[in-house]
Amino acid sequence: MNITKEQIDELNAVVKVAITKDDYQDKVEKILKDYKKQANIPGFRKGQVPMGLIKKQYGKAVLVDEVNKLIQDNLNKYLTEEKLDVLGNPLPKQQDNFDWDGDDFAFEFELGLAPDFAVPLETKKPLTRYKIVADEKMVNEQIERIQKQYGKLVSKSEVGKTDEVNGTFKNEEEEIDNKTTVELDKIDSKKVAESLIGKKVGDTLTLKTKGLFKEDYLLSSALGIPGDKAKTLDIETTFTIEEINERQPAELNQELFDKLFGEGTVSSEAELKNKIKEDSENQFEQQSDQKLLNDVTEYFIENTKFDLPTEFLTKWIQMTGEEPLSQEQADAEYEKSEKGLRYQLIEGKIIKDNDIQIQFDELKEFAKGFIKSQMAQYGQLNPQEEELDNIAARVLGNQDEVKRLSEQLMSQKLLNLYKEKVNLKTKEVTYDNFIKEVYG
Repeated sequence: MNITKEQIDELNAVVKVAITKDDYQDKVEKILKDYKKQANIPGFRKGQVPMGLIKKQYGKAVLVDEVNKLIQDNLNKYLTEEKLDVLGNPLPKQQDNFDWDGDDFAFEFELGLAPDFAVPLETKKPLTRYKIVADEKMVNEQIERIQKQYGKLVSKSEVGKTDEVNGTFKNEEEEIDNKTTVELDKIDSKKVAESLIGKKVGDTLTLKTKGLFKEDYLLSSALGIPGDKAKTLDIETTFTIEEINERQPAELNQELFDKLFGEGTVSSEAELKNKIKEDSENQFEQQSDQKLLNDVTEYFIENTKFDLPTEFLTKWIQMTGEEPLSQEQADAEYEKSEKGLRYQLIEGKIIKDNDIQIQFDELKEFAKGFIKSQMAQYGQLNPQEEELDNIAARVLGNQDEVKRLSEQLMSQKLLNLYKEKVNLKTKEVTYDNFIKEVYG
Protein backbone atom coordinates (compact mmCIF):
# COMPACT_ATOMS: atom_id res chain seq x y z
CA MET A 1 0.00 0.00 0.00
CA ASN A 2 1.21 3.47 -0.86
CA ILE A 3 -0.24 6.76 0.46
CA THR A 4 0.78 10.14 -0.91
CA LYS A 5 -0.47 13.70 -0.41
CA GLU A 6 -0.95 16.37 -3.06
CA GLN A 7 -1.18 19.88 -1.59
CA ILE A 8 -3.80 21.92 -3.48
CA ASP A 9 -3.39 25.10 -1.42
CA GLU A 10 -2.84 26.02 2.25
CA LEU A 11 -6.26 24.72 3.29
CA ASN A 12 -6.93 21.87 0.86
CA ALA A 13 -5.14 18.66 -0.06
CA VAL A 14 -5.81 15.34 -1.77
CA VAL A 15 -4.57 12.06 -0.32
CA LYS A 16 -4.06 9.21 -2.80
CA VAL A 17 -4.22 5.62 -1.59
CA ALA A 18 -2.85 2.87 -3.86
CA ILE A 19 -3.71 -0.72 -2.91
CA THR A 20 -2.27 -3.82 -4.59
CA LYS A 21 -3.43 -7.41 -4.54
CA ASP A 22 -0.69 -8.31 -2.07
CA ASP A 23 -2.23 -5.93 0.48
CA TYR A 24 -5.54 -7.79 0.76
CA GLN A 25 -5.24 -11.22 -0.89
CA ASP A 26 -4.24 -13.30 2.16
CA LYS A 27 -7.00 -11.83 4.33
CA VAL A 28 -9.68 -12.29 1.63
CA GLU A 29 -8.59 -15.89 0.99
CA LYS A 30 -8.72 -16.73 4.70
CA ILE A 31 -12.25 -15.30 5.08
CA LEU A 32 -13.48 -17.18 1.98
CA LYS A 33 -12.01 -20.46 3.31
CA ASP A 34 -13.92 -19.90 6.56
CA TYR A 35 -17.08 -19.26 4.52
CA LYS A 36 -16.46 -22.54 2.63
CA LYS A 37 -16.33 -24.50 5.90
CA GLN A 38 -19.66 -23.08 7.10
CA ALA A 39 -21.58 -22.62 3.82
CA ASN A 40 -24.95 -24.38 3.44
CA ILE A 41 -25.83 -24.42 -0.26
CA PRO A 42 -28.47 -26.82 -1.68
CA GLY A 43 -26.88 -29.70 -3.61
CA PHE A 44 -23.64 -29.67 -1.60
CA ARG A 45 -22.64 -31.16 1.72
CA LYS A 46 -21.54 -28.71 4.38
CA GLY A 47 -17.88 -27.84 3.86
CA GLN A 48 -17.82 -29.38 0.35
CA VAL A 49 -18.99 -26.35 -1.65
CA PRO A 50 -16.49 -25.62 -4.47
CA MET A 51 -14.31 -22.57 -3.82
CA GLY A 52 -15.26 -21.21 -7.25
CA LEU A 53 -18.90 -21.02 -6.18
CA ILE A 54 -17.95 -19.43 -2.83
CA LYS A 55 -15.93 -16.76 -4.64
CA LYS A 56 -18.78 -16.14 -7.08
CA GLN A 57 -21.29 -15.64 -4.28
CA TYR A 58 -19.19 -13.87 -1.64
CA GLY A 59 -15.88 -12.89 -3.18
CA LYS A 60 -16.66 -9.33 -4.22
CA ALA A 61 -18.45 -8.42 -0.98
CA VAL A 62 -15.52 -9.73 1.09
CA LEU A 63 -13.02 -7.91 -1.15
CA VAL A 64 -14.87 -4.59 -0.83
CA ASP A 65 -15.16 -4.97 2.93
CA GLU A 66 -11.47 -5.77 3.43
CA VAL A 67 -10.26 -3.00 1.13
CA ASN A 68 -12.42 -0.48 3.00
CA LYS A 69 -10.98 -1.68 6.31
CA LEU A 70 -7.46 -1.30 4.94
CA ILE A 71 -8.21 2.23 3.77
CA GLN A 72 -9.76 3.30 7.06
CA ASP A 73 -6.98 1.89 9.26
CA ASN A 74 -4.08 3.11 7.15
CA LEU A 75 -5.52 6.51 6.26
CA ASN A 76 -6.10 7.35 9.92
CA LYS A 77 -2.59 6.14 10.75
CA TYR A 78 -1.15 8.29 7.95
CA LEU A 79 -2.95 11.44 9.12
CA THR A 80 -1.65 10.88 12.66
CA GLU A 81 1.94 10.15 11.63
CA GLU A 82 2.06 13.14 9.26
CA LYS A 83 0.48 15.35 11.98
CA LEU A 84 -2.13 16.66 9.57
CA ASP A 85 -4.65 18.85 11.39
CA VAL A 86 -7.80 18.12 9.39
CA LEU A 87 -11.28 19.59 9.68
CA GLY A 88 -14.17 17.18 9.44
CA ASN A 89 -13.22 13.84 7.88
CA PRO A 90 -11.56 12.88 4.58
CA LEU A 91 -14.12 12.86 1.75
CA PRO A 92 -13.78 10.20 -0.99
CA LYS A 93 -13.58 11.69 -4.48
CA GLN A 94 -16.10 10.42 -7.00
CA GLN A 95 -14.57 7.91 -9.46
CA ASP A 96 -16.96 7.31 -12.35
CA ASN A 97 -15.17 4.35 -13.97
CA PHE A 98 -14.08 2.49 -10.83
CA ASP A 99 -13.76 -1.26 -11.40
CA TRP A 100 -13.76 -3.79 -8.53
CA ASP A 101 -12.87 -6.61 -10.96
CA GLY A 102 -9.23 -5.55 -11.17
CA ASP A 103 -6.38 -6.51 -8.86
CA ASP A 104 -5.05 -3.08 -7.92
CA PHE A 105 -7.10 -0.10 -6.74
CA ALA A 106 -6.52 3.63 -6.41
CA PHE A 107 -8.57 5.93 -4.20
CA GLU A 108 -8.48 9.67 -3.63
CA PHE A 109 -9.68 11.61 -0.59
CA GLU A 110 -10.18 15.35 -0.22
CA LEU A 111 -8.87 16.93 2.98
CA GLY A 112 -9.83 20.24 4.58
CA LEU A 113 -6.87 21.51 6.61
CA ALA A 114 -6.97 23.68 9.72
CA PRO A 115 -5.50 27.15 9.13
CA ASP A 116 -2.33 28.39 10.80
CA PHE A 117 -2.92 31.54 12.86
CA ALA A 118 -1.91 33.30 16.07
CA VAL A 119 -4.07 34.42 19.00
CA PRO A 120 -2.45 37.30 20.92
CA LEU A 121 -4.00 37.34 24.40
CA GLU A 122 -3.00 40.95 25.04
CA THR A 123 -6.09 42.60 23.48
CA LYS A 124 -5.69 45.93 21.70
CA LYS A 125 -8.50 47.56 23.65
CA PRO A 126 -9.31 46.88 27.32
CA LEU A 127 -12.32 44.66 27.97
CA THR A 128 -14.57 45.36 30.94
CA ARG A 129 -14.41 43.06 33.93
CA TYR A 130 -17.38 43.75 36.18
CA LYS A 131 -17.08 43.68 39.96
CA ILE A 132 -20.65 43.43 41.24
CA VAL A 133 -21.12 44.78 44.77
CA ALA A 134 -24.04 44.24 47.13
CA ASP A 135 -25.00 47.76 48.20
CA GLU A 136 -26.68 48.68 51.49
CA LYS A 137 -30.13 48.74 49.88
CA MET A 138 -29.76 45.19 48.59
CA VAL A 139 -28.42 43.89 51.94
CA ASN A 140 -31.30 45.51 53.86
CA GLU A 141 -33.85 44.07 51.43
CA GLN A 142 -32.32 40.61 51.91
CA ILE A 143 -32.54 40.98 55.68
CA GLU A 144 -36.20 41.97 55.37
CA ARG A 145 -36.88 38.86 53.25
CA ILE A 146 -35.12 36.67 55.82
CA GLN A 147 -37.11 38.18 58.68
CA LYS A 148 -40.32 37.65 56.74
CA GLN A 149 -39.43 34.09 55.75
CA TYR A 150 -38.59 33.07 59.34
CA GLY A 151 -41.29 35.19 60.95
CA LYS A 152 -44.54 33.91 62.43
CA LEU A 153 -48.11 34.18 61.21
CA VAL A 154 -50.70 35.89 63.43
CA SER A 155 -54.38 35.41 62.59
CA LYS A 156 -56.42 38.57 62.01
CA SER A 157 -60.10 39.37 61.70
CA GLU A 158 -59.81 41.82 58.79
CA VAL A 159 -57.32 42.58 56.02
CA GLY A 160 -54.54 45.11 56.60
CA LYS A 161 -52.08 46.72 54.15
CA THR A 162 -49.31 44.13 54.46
CA ASP A 163 -51.31 40.99 55.28
CA GLU A 164 -51.46 37.61 53.60
CA VAL A 165 -54.93 36.50 52.51
CA ASN A 166 -55.80 32.85 51.91
CA GLY A 167 -58.74 32.31 49.59
CA THR A 168 -60.11 30.74 46.41
CA PHE A 169 -60.18 32.17 42.88
CA LYS A 170 -63.07 30.96 40.69
CA ASN A 171 -64.22 31.37 37.11
CA GLU A 172 -66.58 28.72 35.71
CA GLU A 173 -65.99 29.50 32.02
CA GLU A 174 -62.21 29.07 32.33
CA GLU A 175 -62.65 26.18 34.82
CA ILE A 176 -60.67 28.04 37.49
CA ASP A 177 -61.13 26.89 41.08
CA ASN A 178 -57.86 27.38 42.94
CA LYS A 179 -56.94 27.92 46.59
CA THR A 180 -54.01 30.29 47.03
CA THR A 181 -52.33 32.87 49.26
CA VAL A 182 -52.30 36.51 48.15
CA GLU A 183 -49.76 38.95 49.60
CA LEU A 184 -51.09 42.48 49.36
CA ASP A 185 -47.68 43.99 48.63
CA LYS A 186 -47.46 41.78 45.49
CA ILE A 187 -50.66 43.25 44.01
CA ASP A 188 -49.95 45.73 41.22
CA SER A 189 -53.39 47.35 41.08
CA LYS A 190 -53.67 50.02 43.80
CA LYS A 191 -57.46 49.95 43.41
CA VAL A 192 -57.61 46.18 44.06
CA ALA A 193 -55.28 46.42 47.08
CA GLU A 194 -57.44 49.14 48.62
CA SER A 195 -60.63 47.14 47.96
CA LEU A 196 -59.19 44.24 49.99
CA ILE A 197 -58.30 46.34 53.04
CA GLY A 198 -60.91 45.96 55.76
CA LYS A 199 -62.49 42.83 54.25
CA LYS A 200 -63.21 39.81 56.48
CA VAL A 201 -63.29 36.02 56.26
CA GLY A 202 -66.20 34.96 54.04
CA ASP A 203 -66.22 38.13 51.93
CA THR A 204 -66.13 37.68 48.14
CA LEU A 205 -64.70 40.19 45.66
CA THR A 206 -64.76 40.34 41.86
CA LEU A 207 -61.24 40.90 40.51
CA LYS A 208 -59.95 41.45 36.97
CA THR A 209 -56.95 39.33 36.09
CA LYS A 210 -55.22 41.79 33.78
CA GLY A 211 -52.58 43.77 35.67
CA LEU A 212 -53.56 42.17 38.98
CA PHE A 213 -50.04 41.23 40.15
CA LYS A 214 -46.63 42.84 39.78
CA GLU A 215 -45.18 39.66 38.26
CA ASP A 216 -46.82 37.43 35.61
CA TYR A 217 -45.86 34.20 37.38
CA LEU A 218 -47.92 35.24 40.43
CA LEU A 219 -51.14 35.24 38.38
CA SER A 220 -50.30 31.80 36.97
CA SER A 221 -49.77 30.46 40.51
CA ALA A 222 -52.83 32.20 41.97
CA LEU A 223 -55.21 30.85 39.31
CA GLY A 224 -53.53 27.45 38.86
CA ILE A 225 -53.08 27.89 35.09
CA PRO A 226 -50.06 27.70 32.74
CA GLY A 227 -47.82 30.75 32.56
CA ASP A 228 -48.29 31.37 28.81
CA LYS A 229 -52.08 31.45 29.29
CA ALA A 230 -51.83 33.76 32.32
CA LYS A 231 -49.86 36.36 30.32
CA THR A 232 -52.75 37.02 27.94
CA LEU A 233 -55.70 36.32 30.26
CA ASP A 234 -58.16 39.19 30.67
CA ILE A 235 -61.23 38.01 32.59
CA GLU A 236 -63.11 38.61 35.83
CA THR A 237 -62.79 36.12 38.70
CA THR A 238 -64.29 35.88 42.15
CA PHE A 239 -62.00 35.70 45.17
CA THR A 240 -63.46 34.42 48.44
CA ILE A 241 -61.47 35.19 51.60
CA GLU A 242 -60.96 32.15 53.87
CA GLU A 243 -58.14 33.22 56.19
CA ILE A 244 -56.28 36.43 57.04
CA ASN A 245 -52.77 36.48 58.54
CA GLU A 246 -50.17 39.04 59.44
CA ARG A 247 -46.59 37.85 59.07
CA GLN A 248 -44.61 39.28 61.95
CA PRO A 249 -40.87 39.52 61.14
CA ALA A 250 -38.43 37.34 63.01
CA GLU A 251 -36.15 39.05 65.51
CA LEU A 252 -32.52 39.47 64.53
CA ASN A 253 -31.13 37.38 67.38
CA GLN A 254 -28.62 34.58 67.94
CA GLU A 255 -31.26 31.90 67.40
CA LEU A 256 -31.95 33.20 63.88
CA PHE A 257 -28.25 33.69 63.10
CA ASP A 258 -27.47 30.09 64.08
CA LYS A 259 -30.42 28.80 62.05
CA LEU A 260 -29.17 30.65 58.97
CA PHE A 261 -25.41 30.03 59.08
CA GLY A 262 -24.67 27.44 61.73
CA GLU A 263 -23.85 27.85 65.38
CA GLY A 264 -21.56 30.77 66.23
CA THR A 265 -20.77 31.82 62.65
CA VAL A 266 -22.60 35.15 63.02
CA SER A 267 -23.21 36.87 66.36
CA SER A 268 -24.46 40.40 65.59
CA GLU A 269 -26.53 42.37 63.09
CA ALA A 270 -23.36 43.97 61.73
CA GLU A 271 -21.81 40.53 61.15
CA LEU A 272 -25.08 39.42 59.52
CA LYS A 273 -24.88 42.30 57.04
CA ASN A 274 -21.24 41.52 56.27
CA LYS A 275 -22.03 37.85 55.77
CA ILE A 276 -24.95 38.57 53.42
CA LYS A 277 -22.80 41.05 51.49
CA GLU A 278 -19.94 38.54 51.19
CA ASP A 279 -22.18 35.62 50.14
CA SER A 280 -24.06 37.77 47.61
CA GLU A 281 -20.89 39.09 46.02
CA ASN A 282 -19.48 35.55 45.77
CA GLN A 283 -22.60 34.54 43.85
CA PHE A 284 -22.40 37.65 41.68
CA GLU A 285 -18.82 36.76 40.75
CA GLN A 286 -20.10 33.74 38.81
CA GLN A 287 -22.26 36.05 36.69
CA SER A 288 -19.51 38.58 36.09
CA ASP A 289 -17.09 35.75 35.21
CA GLN A 290 -19.55 34.36 32.66
CA LYS A 291 -19.97 37.82 31.17
CA LEU A 292 -16.18 38.20 30.93
CA LEU A 293 -15.81 34.76 29.31
CA ASN A 294 -18.51 35.64 26.75
CA ASP A 295 -16.93 39.01 25.98
CA VAL A 296 -13.42 37.58 25.54
CA THR A 297 -14.83 34.83 23.30
CA GLU A 298 -16.63 37.38 21.11
CA TYR A 299 -13.52 39.56 20.95
CA PHE A 300 -11.33 36.69 19.76
CA ILE A 301 -13.88 35.58 17.15
CA GLU A 302 -14.17 39.12 15.78
CA ASN A 303 -10.45 39.94 15.85
CA THR A 304 -8.70 36.66 14.99
CA LYS A 305 -8.64 36.54 11.21
CA PHE A 306 -8.05 33.35 9.23
CA ASP A 307 -9.53 31.59 6.21
CA LEU A 308 -11.35 28.27 6.29
CA PRO A 309 -11.70 25.61 3.57
CA THR A 310 -15.29 26.73 3.04
CA GLU A 311 -16.01 24.70 -0.09
CA PHE A 312 -14.71 21.50 1.51
CA LEU A 313 -16.61 22.04 4.78
CA THR A 314 -19.84 22.79 2.94
CA LYS A 315 -19.43 19.59 0.92
CA TRP A 316 -18.65 17.68 4.13
CA ILE A 317 -21.84 18.99 5.77
CA GLN A 318 -23.78 18.08 2.63
CA MET A 319 -22.53 14.50 2.48
CA THR A 320 -22.12 13.36 6.09
CA GLY A 321 -25.47 14.18 7.72
CA GLU A 322 -28.21 11.65 8.44
CA GLU A 323 -29.75 12.61 5.10
CA PRO A 324 -28.05 14.22 2.08
CA LEU A 325 -28.60 17.99 1.88
CA SER A 326 -29.11 20.21 -1.14
CA GLN A 327 -26.44 22.79 -1.90
CA GLU A 328 -28.66 25.54 -0.50
CA GLN A 329 -29.29 23.60 2.72
CA ALA A 330 -25.58 22.85 3.14
CA ASP A 331 -24.69 26.53 2.58
CA ALA A 332 -27.21 27.55 5.25
CA GLU A 333 -25.90 24.95 7.72
CA TYR A 334 -22.32 26.07 7.17
CA GLU A 335 -23.27 29.71 7.75
CA LYS A 336 -24.93 28.75 11.05
CA SER A 337 -21.97 26.68 12.27
CA GLU A 338 -19.05 28.80 11.02
CA LYS A 339 -18.83 31.03 14.11
CA GLY A 340 -18.79 28.03 16.45
CA LEU A 341 -16.14 26.30 14.33
CA ARG A 342 -13.97 29.41 14.38
CA TYR A 343 -14.09 29.56 18.16
CA GLN A 344 -13.33 25.84 18.49
CA LEU A 345 -10.15 26.43 16.48
CA ILE A 346 -9.28 29.57 18.46
CA GLU A 347 -9.87 27.86 21.79
CA GLY A 348 -7.84 24.83 20.70
CA LYS A 349 -4.99 27.13 19.67
CA ILE A 350 -5.05 28.95 23.03
CA ILE A 351 -5.08 25.65 24.93
CA LYS A 352 -2.17 24.29 22.87
CA ASP A 353 -0.08 27.48 22.97
CA ASN A 354 -0.46 27.80 26.75
CA ASP A 355 -0.13 24.06 27.46
CA ILE A 356 -3.40 23.91 29.39
CA GLN A 357 -4.10 20.37 30.53
CA ILE A 358 -6.58 18.64 32.81
CA GLN A 359 -5.19 16.03 35.17
CA PHE A 360 -7.46 13.40 36.72
CA ASP A 361 -6.72 14.56 40.29
CA GLU A 362 -7.74 18.11 39.30
CA LEU A 363 -10.96 16.83 37.77
CA LYS A 364 -11.71 14.80 40.89
CA GLU A 365 -11.23 17.84 43.17
CA PHE A 366 -13.36 19.95 40.83
CA ALA A 367 -16.11 17.31 40.95
CA LYS A 368 -15.95 17.22 44.75
CA GLY A 369 -16.30 20.99 44.92
CA PHE A 370 -19.33 20.84 42.64
CA ILE A 371 -20.89 18.06 44.76
CA LYS A 372 -20.18 19.96 47.98
CA SER A 373 -21.94 23.10 46.70
CA GLN A 374 -24.97 21.03 45.68
CA MET A 375 -25.13 19.36 49.10
CA ALA A 376 -24.94 22.79 50.78
CA GLN A 377 -28.15 23.78 48.97
CA TYR A 378 -29.90 20.99 50.88
CA GLY A 379 -28.45 21.94 54.26
CA GLN A 380 -25.49 19.50 54.26
CA LEU A 381 -22.79 22.05 55.05
CA ASN A 382 -19.96 19.82 56.28
CA PRO A 383 -19.93 16.47 54.43
CA GLN A 384 -17.22 13.97 55.29
CA GLU A 385 -14.26 13.70 52.90
CA GLU A 386 -14.90 9.97 52.48
CA GLU A 387 -18.50 10.65 51.44
CA LEU A 388 -17.34 13.22 48.87
CA ASP A 389 -14.75 10.76 47.50
CA ASN A 390 -17.38 8.03 47.09
CA ILE A 391 -19.86 10.31 45.31
CA ALA A 392 -17.11 11.74 43.07
CA ALA A 393 -16.04 8.21 42.12
CA ARG A 394 -19.60 7.38 41.03
CA VAL A 395 -19.93 10.64 39.09
CA LEU A 396 -16.60 10.14 37.31
CA GLY A 397 -17.65 6.63 36.36
CA ASN A 398 -20.14 8.20 33.95
CA GLN A 399 -18.46 9.30 30.71
CA ASP A 400 -21.10 11.95 30.00
CA GLU A 401 -20.45 13.51 33.42
CA VAL A 402 -16.69 13.35 32.86
CA LYS A 403 -17.13 15.21 29.57
CA ARG A 404 -19.41 17.83 31.13
CA LEU A 405 -17.14 18.45 34.14
CA SER A 406 -14.01 18.51 31.95
CA GLU A 407 -15.57 21.21 29.79
CA GLN A 408 -16.48 23.25 32.87
CA LEU A 409 -12.99 22.87 34.34
CA MET A 410 -11.38 23.85 31.02
CA SER A 411 -13.61 26.95 30.88
CA GLN A 412 -12.42 27.83 34.39
CA LYS A 413 -8.78 27.40 33.39
CA LEU A 414 -9.28 29.56 30.31
CA LEU A 415 -11.04 32.21 32.41
CA ASN A 416 -8.10 32.28 34.83
CA LEU A 417 -5.72 32.67 31.88
CA TYR A 418 -7.79 35.54 30.47
CA LYS A 419 -7.84 37.30 33.83
CA GLU A 420 -4.06 37.10 33.88
CA LYS A 421 -3.21 37.90 30.25
CA VAL A 422 -6.06 39.85 28.62
CA ASN A 423 -6.10 43.65 28.81
CA LEU A 424 -8.91 44.26 31.34
CA LYS A 425 -10.40 47.26 33.11
CA THR A 426 -12.41 46.69 36.29
CA LYS A 427 -15.77 48.39 36.64
CA GLU A 428 -17.54 48.31 40.01
CA VAL A 429 -21.35 48.25 39.76
CA THR A 430 -24.36 47.32 41.83
CA TYR A 431 -26.29 44.25 40.77
CA ASP A 432 -29.20 46.35 39.43
CA ASN A 433 -26.84 48.46 37.34
CA PHE A 434 -25.06 45.32 36.08
CA ILE A 435 -28.38 43.89 34.86
CA LYS A 436 -29.32 47.19 33.17
CA GLU A 437 -25.93 47.61 31.52
CA VAL A 438 -25.48 44.04 30.37
CA TYR A 439 -29.05 42.99 29.53
CA GLY A 440 -30.76 46.35 29.03
